Amino acid sequence: MPKTPSGRRTLRQTAGAVGVVALMALGAAPAVAADDDSAPGLVLGKLGPFEGVRPGSTFEVPATFTNAGSAALDKVYLSYEVTRGLSHTEVPSNCLRYEIPSYDESPTHSEVVCEFDQTIKPGTVYAPERTWTLKAEKHALWDQLQVSVATEPAGPGDSGAEPVRGTDPALKLVEKPDATPATSGGHGDFDVADLAVKADNTADFQVSGAQVKGAVGDVVDLKVKFTNAGPGWVLRPIGQSATEVLIDLPQGTTVTKGNGYCDKEAAGRYACGTTQSWVDEDGGETYTFKVRIDKKVAGAEGSVKLAGASRPFDKVTANDKAAISLDVTGAGAGSGGSATPSPGASPTTGGSGSTTTGSTGSTGATGSTGSTGSTTGGSATTTGGSDASTTSTGDLASTGAGSALPLAGAAVAVVGLGAGTVLLARRRASRS
Repeated sequence: MPKTPSGRRTLRQTAGAVGVVALMALGAAPAVAADDDSAPGLVLGKLGPFEGVRPGSTFEVPATFTNAGSAALDKVYLSYEVTRGLSHTEVPSNCLRYEIPSYDESPTHSEVVCEFDQTIKPGTVYAPERTWTLKAEKHALWDQLQVSVATEPAGPGDSGAEPVRGTDPALKLVEKPDATPATSGGHGDFDVADLAVKADNTADFQVSGAQVKGAVGDVVDLKVKFTNAGPGWVLRPIGQSATEVLIDLPQGTTVTKGNGYCDKEAAGRYACGTTQSWVDEDGGETYTFKVRIDKKVAGAEGSVKLAGASRPFDKVTANDKAAISLDVTGAGAGSGGSATPSPGASPTTGGSGSTTTGSTGSTGATGSTGSTGSTTGGSATTTGGSDASTTSTGDLASTGAGSALPLAGAAVAVVGLGAGTVLLARRRASRS
């Protein structure tokens, strides 16, 4: 049976890196002596691809592995780790399940680690007696599956996840005599495969506009919103913004205080990213600016629109752009004198549901999943008094604008769960 770990191993990720290979490169694979003929040589068989999976359906993960070493092993561990659009259909009693909340730059995910206390003969292909099955949830879109085999158990790092033992009948390994043994690859005492799972699903990204309203000289709050109306959640490579939002202010206005997730590109134009590299269904962002009304300009109108990485999953384009109108109500600041506006708000962030790799998204150790709740369409009117503030906009805060880091098709094989090779190597290095 798997042993409950007495301590958690640090698997922190660092914001701004592109791909988990860079994030986890701090760990080094333990060396296996070249002249040690008895060294283990675990090698996974080929898996995937997993494409066109229907939300709500199940699919099989026919994992196999070979002991390519020269000596028998008396125990191995097989692990299955998935992002929040996927779930395990069963957890055998010789397996531990970890529900790992979002922390640092990692979305919520679920991991099952199974222990097989049996002899693993050299040169022989093995597979679980029952093929592992996963379910694609209704919000599945671009998800990640990591399969690993090792002589030591994997763990959930320092995420705070507690193990829950499975209750389904215990699972055993069986020999596959007709399968061709894998003889190359692997990393001595472990091997790992990171696989993309692409569901046949959509996600509707949309923005809502606003109205800047007040007298000349007034400083008002401007709030524009980006929302993922679902049904799918969207996961980009680590360090890349889930999308990019371009905001153009109406003529006759000046931004006196910008938003921390937005960069000023030109006079009156701002490019905004997202707090995380994913956005849950019904999640999104709210961008708040302090805007001074300088003068009345007939017909002045700005806009908010989606930009950045391609969105082949978004089939509705009519809501990708919205107007920002200007309504000047008087020639001056108003007869009542200047009013003190409310302080500028930071972009509201938080979970959009239950998990960021479970059912609907959850906040992790960072307290943020990059979602702001459900907001669809509509127009917000913003008013306020005068304000002498001239604070300039802040830099883009670890968002990675989509245009700078384009997604190559749906290539998300290096996201979320991580590059397994260095991940497992780090887990082993942390025990020494």
